[in-house]
Order: sequence, then C-alpha cells, then structure tokens
Amino acid sequence: MRALLWFKQDLRLDDHPAVQAGLSAEQLLPVFILDPAQLQLNEFGSRRLGVHRARFLLESLVALDGALRQRGSNLLVVPGIPEEVIPELVERFSLQQVLTLAEIAPEESSQLNRVRQRLGTLPLVELQSNGLFRTDDLPCPVNELPQVFTQFRALIEERLHVFQPRPAPEQLPPLPDGAHELLAGLPTLSQMGLGEPLSVAGSAFPFSGGEIAAQARLRDYLWNTQGVRQYKDTRNGMIGSEYSSKFSPWLANGSLSPRRAVAELRRHESQYGRNESTDCLWAELLWREFFRWTLLRHGSALFKAGSLKATEHAPMQLDERFEHWCQGRTGMPLVDATMRELATTGYISNRGRQVVASYLIMDLQQDWRYGAAWFEEHLIDYDPASNWGNWAYLAGIGSDPQRRQLFNALHQAREYDPEAEYVSLWLPELRHIPQHLRHTPFLLPHLQLDALNYPRLEQIPETWRPYMPHAA
Repeated sequence: MRALLWFKQDLRLDDHPAVQAGLSAEQLLPVFILDPAQLQLNEFGSRRLGVHRARFLLESLVALDGALRQRGSNLLVVPGIPEEVIPELVERFSLQQVLTLAEIAPEESSQLNRVRQRLGTLPLVELQSNGLFRTDDLPCPVNELPQVFTQFRALIEERLHVFQPRPAPEQLPPLPDGAHELLAGLPTLSQMGLGEPLSVAGSAFPFSGGEIAAQARLRDYLWNTQGVRQYKDTRNGMIGSEYSSKFSPWLANGSLSPRRAVAELRRHESQYGRNESTDCLWAELLWREFFRWTLLRHGSALFKAGSLKATEHAPMQLDERFEHWCQGRTGMPLVDATMRELATTGYISNRGRQVVASYLIMDLQQDWRYGAAWFEEHLIDYDPASNWGNWAYLAGIGSDPQRRQLFNALHQAREYDPEAEYVSLWLPELRHIPQHLRHTPFLLPHLQLDALNYPRLEQIPETWRPYMPHAA
C-alpha cells in the first residue's frame, strides 16, 4: 500500500491516528498544503491567516519536517488548493489511499468532500481525533449532548475516561520514489505578503511553534515549575508567560494533542494530588471540547448573525467605532491596551478577550461577527469552535440559555490591573500621567489629553461611576 498522509491542523506525530494508520504503508508521502485562500480577505474584511498565525504555522511546519526527517521521512509543503494538489500527487506517485484527520468546521468539512469527489474511487480515510473524545466515547448521541456547559461537564464526568495517547513512532515508511525532487523550502512571511513581525519583550507568549516546543511547555508547566498548581489564582493575569498554561496555540494547530495534555495532567494529579487549580485546567480543556461538539452539532449556524438563537438579536451595526476598536483607539485604556497587544503579538489573556469582546458588542453595539473575524486573523491560538462559540456566548446568542455576559470595562480594569501596569505596558502615551488616572484619562483636561495623542472617550457609562478616582 502506498499512501498520502495529509496534515492540516494536526502538526504533530504524537497521538496521531492518521500517522499510526500510515505505518503499515510500504511508501508514505506526508503533505501539507498552503492554501492561498487563507491569505485573502473574507466577507468581514479580515484574512483567515494573519502574520502572527502564519509565523506560528511556519515554525510548526519546520518542527514537523524535522521530526519526520529523524524518522526517515520528510514533509512536502505545496502551495495550492487541496482538491487540485492531492489528486495530482496521487496520480504522479501512483498512491492508493489518502489518510487524514476528520474535520468539524463546515468549510473544512466541505473541502474534505471536494477532495473525496476528485479522488473518485480512491479511498480518502478520515480518522477521528484532535479532540478529547471520539464519537464512540460519548455517553449519548451527539444531538442529545447538553447545550449548557455545566450539564455537559456533569454528563462527561459520570464515567471515568482514561486517556492513553499513543506515542510518536520511532520510524516511518520511506517516501515514494522521486518525491525528494519536489521537496523545497518554506516561503517567508514576506513572500506570503504578510511582512515580518517584530519580537516584543512584553509578549505573554514568547514561545515557538511546533511539537517540540509544545512538549517542552507541557513538561515545564506540569512538572518543572508546577505552575498548574497555582492556575486558579493566576489565570486572570494579563502580564507575563506564567499566569496560564499557554497550551492553546499548540492545541489550535494540532502541535499538541489534547489527549496528551489531559493524560499528563492526570499523571501529575496522581503524583502530587488533585486541587482546585488542576480542576480548573481540566474545566478549560472541557470547554474546548464543549465548543467542538457544539460546532459539529450546529454547523454553519454558529457563524450566522443570530448564531444558535435566531430569535435573539445581537447588535448589527458597523461604523468607525469598530475600526477604533481594532486599532486600540477607543479611549477606554484596558480595551485599547488589549487590542494593541493582540495586533503586536497575536496573543492576549482570556480575561482580556472577554473584556474587549463584551465592550465591542455591548458598549459599542457593533456586529459581533466582525470581532470574531478580527480574532481569527490575529490570534495565534485561533480555533473555529472556541472562537466563534465564545463570541456567540458573549453576544447572548450561543447555545447556553443564560443571559448575555456583561462586563463593566472599568470595573474589570480596577480589579485585574489595579496598579495600571498592563495599561502602562501597552499604552506608552499614558505612562507619564498619574497612576490613578491611567484607567480614566478621559477625566484629564482636553488640551492635556490632546497633547498625549490619546483619543477622548466622549460618553462615560453611568455604571463606571463607582470605579472613578475618588478625586473625580
């Protein structure tokens, strides 16, 4: 059997069912396809793949190729459209099957179907993974899963799941004859039309892409520093690399298996004991799983204006306030600092995400889908299920029947950035005004604020009054 192994958002060898299935092949051609459509503007005016995600992707591909080389293989990276590239490679090398992982998002699933149609009778074998559970692992059919997270978690935890991920193989089958002629270097970000991002000392994610970096972070957080044991107390932090696990970027592009992460978490608990912090990390991994099954169940409805509650109405406006939000020029310092960190580094804290998303929807009354698309372009840990599921949840049109999540931005600033350290880090124009005014520069005289070149917030919500400086 001669097979093509199609990598997508699963850039690892550890705990990879398609890799395992390929071990029995006489010849195996590992392939990743760089689809130019990812770089084109979508209906919301954003790219599917921005500069930070692209950098992380290229680093992950270099790491995957290195791991394959160590095992007697290589990664063939080809620009093009999968439904054209894959049949061409199959014909050129007389391959007999295509192995890949199944998809849950509508566009990616449609692409798999187009490839299958072009392959005709040649089998496209989809193996289920990239989540914690396979369909057979669920306690009920997918369409009967609870649509409220707390109920979903309770149902999942009724049975004991023992995760036994399979390690990366020590050796892989050789490439088909002549395949080495097609091997070429990766394009640069500049060649992709994205430019080169600068390294930023204040980044909360100073790590590299790829499976080696993912495994190193897993060991470090669970075993070396045991940062996981303080996770409950630190997870609302906004500065530095250690306030949270930072697993999400590697989980998003598949450099880290969620089953491996949970297996290591359980191993840690068996040695050091379970506590509220390890429970919290488990809950976050379950949230990711909850959104994956929500997407699989509802499909394209999740991406529509009314999302999963067509009878509810989220704001549908789009005006210059959306651009100000994107640029970090709203006049609300915590929001602006978070949005500038996102544009500069491709990563922001979970707390920051909730605040800026709520502010765009509730305070600025803008169309939530444009915010979700902006996140898709810029976040290095973009995952369609978690991103669009969280945005819909905050807009009050997700599957959970609870009311909209309302975040008082100034209250959040006072609680999670009490000394204005975060705001000072990302808004240098505010560093030289008194600390107690850095969250409320709109209280400064007009001439002073103009001299700082910081936008004035014209309307101050009444709900902010209790969190104003006492002197105001």
